[in-house]
Amino acid sequence: MDPQTSPRGIRGLIARHRALAAAAALVAVALVGGGAVALGAALNAPPSAAPEPLPTETTTPTPTPTPTPQAAAASVPPPRVRTCSVADLAADPRLANLQAQVMNAGTGEILFDRGGLTASRTASVMKVLTSAAALAVFAPDHRFATTVVRGTEPGSVVLVGGGDLTLSRTPSGSETVYPGAAHLDDLARQVRAAWEADPSNPPLTKLVLDSSLFGGDAWHASWDPAERELGYMPNITALMVDGDRQDPYANTSARGTDPVARAGEAFAAELGGIGSIGRGTAPSGAAELGRVWSPTVAQLVEKSLIVSDNTAAEMLARLVAIEVGTGGTFEAIDPAIRQVLATYGIARGGIRVIDGSGLSPENAVPPAYLTRLFDKVEAREGNLGVIRDGLPVSGQKGSLSYADRFAGDNAVADGAVFAKTGWITTGYTLAGIIHAQDGTTLTFAIYALGDVTDAAKQAIDTLTTGFYRCGDELANT
Repeated sequence: MDPQTSPRGIRGLIARHRALAAAAALVAVALVGGGAVALGAALNAPPSAAPEPLPTETTTPTPTPTPTPQAAAASVPPPRVRTCSVADLAADPRLANLQAQVMNAGTGEILFDRGGLTASRTASVMKVLTSAAALAVFAPDHRFATTVVRGTEPGSVVLVGGGDLTLSRTPSGSETVYPGAAHLDDLARQVRAAWEADPSNPPLTKLVLDSSLFGGDAWHASWDPAERELGYMPNITALMVDGDRQDPYANTSARGTDPVARAGEAFAAELGGIGSIGRGTAPSGAAELGRVWSPTVAQLVEKSLIVSDNTAAEMLARLVAIEVGTGGTFEAIDPAIRQVLATYGIARGGIRVIDGSGLSPENAVPPAYLTRLFDKVEAREGNLGVIRDGLPVSGQKGSLSYADRFAGDNAVADGAVFAKTGWITTGYTLAGIIHAQDGTTLTFAIYALGDVTDAAKQAIDTLTTGFYRCGDELANT
């Protein structure tokens, strides 16, 4: 007789079924209290991962004793009950429509979840995704060139925009808002020296401006035009100087409506003798007369994160799209960024990328994507340590060191929150890393969306401080 069909074998099977039922009941209880954990695990699984096969049971000629249902149930640890609640902080009406997620970076366990799987507008937190994409495509020390080549007409040269929006019209030796920026006077010296080295050259009289590297619209339809006048965003063209600021030394400075013209006029003044300025494209194979280099990708990432510089972020987004091969337009950014982000192995969950800066309310990223990306940032995976080093720090650095951030009782978390801030008219956001009071490393994302005021920043800081105080005891209540 087969051992499994003997009376003893049947009793053993019944016992095992009862044990499995008891264990399943415990798992069901745990899932009711911690559904976010299961959801988070599902999001983090590779999209193409196949389910593991269930283990098969083998029989032996002599059945072994089967544990009783009570013993099997006792071997399943009870679900952990966490006791540190931030429910009152999360219910603050200043947060409007709250979405948030917190993950224990050491274990991958989701500790707190409010709509974490829903893709929503990110504001400037989008710059973290843009930076991650740039660091996957370019080395941290990579630089972008602006060149001058010989034109087709006698006495003409072509200034070729290479997408370096930090190129400066200020004198060499001075530092603008962009550390490491190249200067037009240096480029002009190179061009004059190369031109004068050939006595057969006629005098330089014409400058042609080539901004063809970027195409399509220079201003996205979803952007508020006030952002240009207020000094937060320029028209996006492949040739400009100082982010098209009126004041090259001020982070916030009014921008113009024709960045290419401003750059051309400034370069013509440096060259001297230019009688006409036109627009066109550089002739194929034209001799190069000068070249200057942008700040490094690492410097551009830091600038985009530490003070939320929109220009640097849009520059990186377009250059990623060009490098990937999707094009140099706004429409090329979404497929390029999503394609590159796939290399990090995180399920993307409905991500939509309209721009590199996050200014568009049409951008969409789930908070759950950010908690997993910041886990890799904290681990310095690949080149992501550049992002880790460039994040604002509560009470100490960048946009989290301003007087209205982590003030009062929230100052207890000073130096412990490393995160990117975000704001558009319909939302405030914060996402990053917390070194919690109990020593736990948490990754988190908070979106306060809808009818919000400036007070949402303080409510976000207070909730973040709650996460800091709770650490691994944070309850999902």
